[in-house]
Amino acid sequence: MKLSATQRGPAPSAGRSGAVLAALAAGQFVIMVATSIVNVALPSIRAGMGLSDSGTTWVVDAYSLAFGALLLAAGRVADLLGRRRTLIVALALFAGSSLAAGLAASAGALITARAVQGVGAAAIAPAALALTMELFPSGVGRGRALGVWGAVSGAGGACGVLLGGVLAQAWGWTWVFYAVALGAVVVLAAVAISVPPASAPPASGRRPGRFDLLGTVTVSLALTCLVWALTTARGAGWRDPRVPGALVGSVVLLAAFVVIERRRPNALVPPRLLRTGRLAAGNLLMALMGSVWIALFVFLSLYQQQVLGMTALDAGLGQLPFAMANMLGSTLAPRISRRIGARRSVIAALLTEAGGMLWLSRIGVHGGYLTDVLGPVVLIGLGLSTAFVQVTALSLEGVPAQDAALAGGLVNTTRQIGGVIGLAALSTLASSITAHASTGQSHLEAVTAGYRTAFGVCAAVLATSALLALLLIRPADHALPLTDAQGAGEHCDEGATPAFGQPAFHQPALDQRAADRIDTVLTRRADTRD
Repeated sequence: MKLSATQRGPAPSAGRSGAVLAALAAGQFVIMVATSIVNVALPSIRAGMGLSDSGTTWVVDAYSLAFGALLLAAGRVADLLGRRRTLIVALALFAGSSLAAGLAASAGALITARAVQGVGAAAIAPAALALTMELFPSGVGRGRALGVWGAVSGAGGACGVLLGGVLAQAWGWTWVFYAVALGAVVVLAAVAISVPPASAPPASGRRPGRFDLLGTVTVSLALTCLVWALTTARGAGWRDPRVPGALVGSVVLLAAFVVIERRRPNALVPPRLLRTGRLAAGNLLMALMGSVWIALFVFLSLYQQQVLGMTALDAGLGQLPFAMANMLGSTLAPRISRRIGARRSVIAALLTEAGGMLWLSRIGVHGGYLTDVLGPVVLIGLGLSTAFVQVTALSLEGVPAQDAALAGGLVNTTRQIGGVIGLAALSTLASSITAHASTGQSHLEAVTAGYRTAFGVCAAVLATSALLALLLIRPADHALPLTDAQGAGEHCDEGATPAFGQPAFHQPALDQRAADRIDTVLTRRADTRD
């Protein structure tokens, strides 16, 4: 399937850059809200639609399944058809399916609308991220843009929990979906008005691209089998014969995908992409981070409501300190990186998040929000946001411009799949601990023991991630000056990522003094490697 390659659009002017960033970040915000807003409203949805346990689960899983399975394919489509065009179409699809979910008269219609909503979200996430990286230059400007991106990602998840409780309690569960639809329409208008279209290249400069249909179908089916198996295991248990069958099918399809990609000239995920910059290391860290962040929201919300006796609305309000800490950490992340370097900032952020999880592993039946929850969620919000910004930047460092949305889709895929795997594994572990503890303790004590164990494992995973970051992320030897076009007086250190398609130390039009410094740095690198 032959498609024309997307072209780089003009960089926004200083006056418009704020509006452009706000529009693109709002796209990420709305899909994060849609991911979490339904969770609190599930009891109301179940009662209103007369859903069974399985049907209630699929209201959540249909969205996650489509979202996780199609991120890679949607990222490549955005690269080939145009990121702005893909983003606008995806937002329209997302808004329409959200409205359809609110108007659904049957369980089948609701679940189908949720699946289509996941398709739209799968295209929004990589297209918006790639446009952000494309339109904002490397250095301080991009660092600030990624800081905003990280802030809205965390704030969207927390605000979704709060809005879900408020809307379901005030106007009914249908307004959960109407609100998402309205938000998507507003974001669609903002993108259409503020984000500049790609500049038209000369006919001789147009580069053809070819869509890898076979690879796309194979990896989408593999991810579908994987996500379905893990979500089914949460409800039916790992002994359900469908679960190992789907897992085996996923492994076989992923192996076939690897073979296909090695033999195709226009592969969906070119092998060269994984050898670009720090993409492989960044995606590994993102998968590990993702394995704990979804579980955090689920177990923390359950602990607040089941053990502490908080209402759904109170539990949502309890997420506000996390959201504020998340926004603060995302805002400070670029400054921290410029001060101590990207590797040290990632390690410090992961250890901070691990400390918060370790604190949560001490929760008790007779605890309270102020003594057992508030402090840990602030630490986790600060650590998670800082790590998210830095790992995203590291994952996309040095990626060619034509692969920008694909790389963004890969980052989102690893986080989403990591989250599904982590939630399934931690849910099984917590249930096992609860069942074992229930023989000699009360129900609430047994449930709390399961949550404590899950949070302790999350802390261990994050500490392991910090160790991997130490081993996998190579520090820069020296801060290098930026070009005049990137800003006088600014510096490009290991925390500032280069533009797509540029090597880490590509600095045209430097004066002789700066060139001598680069030569010295490269000589030191060569001596160190020897």
